[in-house]
Amino acid sequence: MHKLIKSSTVFVLVMSIILLLSGCGTKQQLDSNVSSSDQNGSSSQTSSKTAETIELTISAAASLTDALKEIQHSYESTHTGIKLNFNFGGSGALEKQIEQGAPSDLFLSASTKNMKPLVDQQLIDTKKQKTWLTNELVAVSPADGTMNIASVTDLTKKEVKKVAIGIPESVPAGNYAQEALTKAKLWDTLQSKLVQAKDVRQVLQYVETGNADVGFVYKTDALTSQKAKIAFEVNPKTYSPVEYPIGIVKATKHIQEAEDFYAYLQSQESLNIMDKYGFNIPK
Repeated sequence: MHKLIKSSTVFVLVMSIILLLSGCGTKQQLDSNVSSSDQNGSSSQTSSKTAETIELTISAAASLTDALKEIQHSYESTHTGIKLNFNFGGSGALEKQIEQGAPSDLFLSASTKNMKPLVDQQLIDTKKQKTWLTNELVAVSPADGTMNIASVTDLTKKEVKKVAIGIPESVPAGNYAQEALTKAKLWDTLQSKLVQAKDVRQVLQYVETGNADVGFVYKTDALTSQKAKIAFEVNPKTYSPVEYPIGIVKATKHIQEAEDFYAYLQSQESLNIMDKYGFNIPK
């Protein structure tokens, strides 16, 4: 009887030790699993941060719209972590937006006149801006039109009712048109016929839809249209050179990404695209 009790006691003791050891193993396994889970979670968060997309806002002259959309596709396809958001408009209006603190990483203007004030106010670093492209001013008319318009003097004809131009104070193409018409002594004469637009693309639209008989746009804009044709090229000696400066806005929160895109715009790949759309590359 004593031997039986003693054997039972030993058996219980042995089983207790086995269960205890088994429990420790389970705890260690749980701890290991938790640790592994923490590491995986941490790794996942790190991966998520690494894959975060950087968005760049580019304020750009409306005349650059078509070419920049192609550049956007080209750039984003090789820079998967970058998203380009374009804010197209008249260069003067874009200049004012940047002066008032609107978010922008780069400014692509259609006139040095709208870049210089931002450089003077140190909103754009003079070392991070340069002339990128040049262009030419032309007059367009509806593609199916029959009017014979071959020079600025033809704009005085009675059959010409509406002449569209960009607002001279905020649209460089409108300012260039004003210079040319003033040089020809026609600015005051044509006042009753002038229809002003918010940017050069709206001028083109007025002509395409028949809301204007003639419009002053850049040669590159005319080349994009199937509904408008070039009536005549404006004498380049009658207006200031059409230059497109580009610059990095100092307030950018993504300086490295902005500098990378700024450099890409000057690459041969980018310049080939701009050349295809009719822009001239400065020598």
